[in-house]
Amino acid sequence: MAIGPRLEFRQAQSLVMTPQLQQAIKLLQLTSMDLTAYVEQELERNPLLDRERPDNLGDTGAAAADDTANRDAPGSEMDLADAGSDVSSPDSADALVNDLAVAERAADTDADYENVWDGDRSVDSGGLGGTSPWGKGGGGFDEDGASWEEYTADQPTLRVHLETQLNLECKDPADQMIGLRLIDLIDQDGYMRADMVELSEELGADLAQIEALLCQIQTLEPVGIGARNLAECFALQLKDRDRFDPAMQGLVENLPLLADKDFKTLRTICGVDGDDLVDMISELKLLDPKPGSSFEAPPVEVVAPDVLMRRGPDGDWIVELNPETMPRVLVDTGFCESLRAKVREKTDREFLTENLASANWLVKALQQRAHTILKASAEIVRRQDAFFQHGVIALRPMTLKDVAEVIEMHESTISRVVNGKYIATPRGVVELKSFFTAAIAGVGGGETSSAEAVRLKIKRVIYQEASNAVLSDDQIVALLKADGIEIARRTVAKYREALYIPSSVQRRRQKLALAS
Repeated sequence: MAIGPRLEFRQAQSLVMTPQLQQAIKLLQLTSMDLTAYVEQELERNPLLDRERPDNLGDTGAAAADDTANRDAPGSEMDLADAGSDVSSPDSADALVNDLAVAERAADTDADYENVWDGDRSVDSGGLGGTSPWGKGGGGFDEDGASWEEYTADQPTLRVHLETQLNLECKDPADQMIGLRLIDLIDQDGYMRADMVELSEELGADLAQIEALLCQIQTLEPVGIGARNLAECFALQLKDRDRFDPAMQGLVENLPLLADKDFKTLRTICGVDGDDLVDMISELKLLDPKPGSSFEAPPVEVVAPDVLMRRGPDGDWIVELNPETMPRVLVDTGFCESLRAKVREKTDREFLTENLASANWLVKALQQRAHTILKASAEIVRRQDAFFQHGVIALRPMTLKDVAEVIEMHESTISRVVNGKYIATPRGVVELKSFFTAAIAGVGGGETSSAEAVRLKIKRVIYQEASNAVLSDDQIVALLKADGIEIARRTVAKYREALYIPSSVQRRRQKLALAS
């Protein structure tokens, strides 16, 4: 058979992701702030898009009649009795739903297919210290207290604050020039990192004069500013409190020993007993190691929850979307029809058609995004009901697959939904992905426990141990096993290290040093 070019027809099936479909997938994983920015760009670019406002509902004429379908947003709340059932989307979004289902089987554009959201996070210990996504500090529904604007109001910078005080304290022009240069060299934490000898050569000034001006700057507010190291920073603050006695001076000058928890040597240097040393260390913790950070702190970022939950009349949880974080747009069909009647050029008609299709797609995509977030959030709340009543100790193990199977979606869709989305709960504002934790097996095939709950139990056990009975990791394993949790010693060590808790040997040494 001769080899040569030829034409041939073939029929085959393949999964194809259109540009609009890829954009719809990316739209689902956007945070509320990113989504708002994206919608604002579309409103500026597309003349046929308009914001949905209450006054639009009173419009008359063809535009108001034609816009009814676009104004009908998907249900904004869901009772948990319906959480497991399918929430049907409007007919206008059916095509998008089908395309998304195809896309999930086609390829992974940017999804995270890890089935468990797990990380070395500290857990809320109910007053035992540490940071956690489960803390009650989020507030959520607390409308009392000061507004965020009061905390984020503009404040003078550290440089301006120091210059103002220097101008009042120092009147000599030469000293003011050197003082301003010293202020310029103070970093954002409030420390003077520059070499005084090099600065003396740079300014052509006497070293004693520069050091005298630095001492004067160190008397300004905030206390501790201009220190050359942490020990000097603490010393300045203690002198301001009239607490810089010889014992405290010995402690401040030997901070590396404190970091190593060498309390025995510190007691000898300071000439105090164990109780006095504990009091001195407690007083040291009240000092500010970065006196300049409050002036240069980054602006506070307020997390706006995407989903809200509240108790219904029958006692069940009601989950609803936060309208403040869900941008709502509509297609201005009246304006579109008026333009269609006026345009004559082919390019103008193509422009109008293209923008109308883009506007309709955005409205459908936002509707489907809202439906998906609502369904996933309702199922998460239904499964984690015990957490909202009893806290982290009752958190149930849950995977992306568990939620995906119930609401009949792909795991990658759930991954996109929970990443960067927050829910306002009675226990604060919590990121949705924080509810997904690994399962720790129960003894003899018993009920499993979540990794977060096990971390909390480990932390409580260690903090409740007596100074003369420090628990080893093997003993902690035995205690957890008695509590119905099957866990390996290396897992206990991993969780303990993630919580920044030292080993039993280190804890025993520290407690003996404090007790002696």
